[in-house]
Amino acid sequence: MKNNFLFLLIPSLLFSISIFSQEKTYSFSLEEAIQFALENNKDANNATRDIEIAKKQKWEATASGLPQISISGDYQNFLKQQVTLFDTNGDGIDEEFTFGTSQSVNAFARLDQKIFDGPYIVALQAAKVFLKISQNAKVKTDSEIRKGVISAYGNVLLTEESVQILIENQKVLQKNVDETRKIVENGLGEEEDLEQLQITLANVTSNLNNTKRLKDVAYKFLNIALGINLNTEVTLTDQLENLAVQNINNNLAVEDLVVENNIDFKIASNNVKAQELQVKLEKSRALPSLNAFINGGYQGFSDEFSFFDSGQRYFGTSAFGLSLNVPIFSSGERAAKTQRAKIELEKVKAELTHTEQQLQLDLSNARSNYLFAIENYQTSKQNLSLAERIERKNQVKYTEGIATSFELRQAQTQLYTTQQEYLQAMLDVINNKAELEVILNSNTK
Repeated sequence: MKNNFLFLLIPSLLFSISIFSQEKTYSFSLEEAIQFALENNKDANNATRDIEIAKKQKWEATASGLPQISISGDYQNFLKQQVTLFDTNGDGIDEEFTFGTSQSVNAFARLDQKIFDGPYIVALQAAKVFLKISQNAKVKTDSEIRKGVISAYGNVLLTEESVQILIENQKVLQKNVDETRKIVENGLGEEEDLEQLQITLANVTSNLNNTKRLKDVAYKFLNIALGINLNTEVTLTDQLENLAVQNINNNLAVEDLVVENNIDFKIASNNVKAQELQVKLEKSRALPSLNAFINGGYQGFSDEFSFFDSGQRYFGTSAFGLSLNVPIFSSGERAAKTQRAKIELEKVKAELTHTEQQLQLDLSNARSNYLFAIENYQTSKQNLSLAERIERKNQVKYTEGIATSFELRQAQTQLYTTQQEYLQAMLDVINNKAELEVILNSNTK
């Protein structure tokens, strides 16, 4: 019976492990990775929560001016009742009297309603602006997450490509070293030729080991950007070269900037609106406020706790009233607060102007970087083709004894450098386009 149980249990455990492993594996194109991060990244989720918080705060501000109903109740039991002295017969001697019952209970309901309140009106306007600020913060956060995913995704592809290139280079070098060693052992070559190749092989092997470590780090950075566990297995379906080609768009570099669409400008504009409302709020504190209330309730009295008896009597009471508050003099406090708010307003207006100018400068810089990245990519691609031809020719010359190992090493080093420059050039195209899109707000169109 025990063996039968284990026989049934083991397949179930294996199936559960298989399902668990499948849940921890992801496959993304770049666009899929971006969309996944916008839904799962911690910062994106918190920005969404901030919008929900702002909505609740907006309703809080609105509800504070709507009818407020409260209910209160009291039970009172005099352990020793208060004594009142009174001269009843005019003989100059006060007699002791105790009025009322020793126990009482009351229950009241009250409705309060604002009729006019300056700060409340401003608070309603401020709640709308605060919601807009939270929404813009979400857009800004999403934009930064998008850039972060593009950068992390590209870095992973770069390290993947680098590892493959270095492995191929290592194979070629190892073959050169093996062949040269045989030639030297047969007395047909110089020991220095072998040593030159061994130096190059050692450098390539060291770079390969380091790049493998960097690849692991790059995947972890990508997982953080995606909002998943560091050690989760992720497969990327896009290729670095394909992404570079797809991200070449010369028309983007001449697109005009509509500064009002830029998220940084929107945030700065919202700061101005918020500070304008702060000025209005301080001014509104000098306005009178008018509130109304109506209440009603019942009171019961007894010398014993008989409030739940059918014969207990209760006496009703009700009132309606208005409350007017007119600020007259605050020793200059309100004036000082208003002036301070106005100074703060001038500051944020200056920041708005600076933001607009900075955006124009950032646009020029981003355009220049993007165009250079495209040109550099095209140049690097041509240089790589030339470096490969030069290296192949030197391989043949070295094999035939026409070229020295030093010349071969120079050609190989030049090729390896050009390979890395080409990979970096492709990544620069992708990253610089993302930066330009943020400024132009093209990534949200």
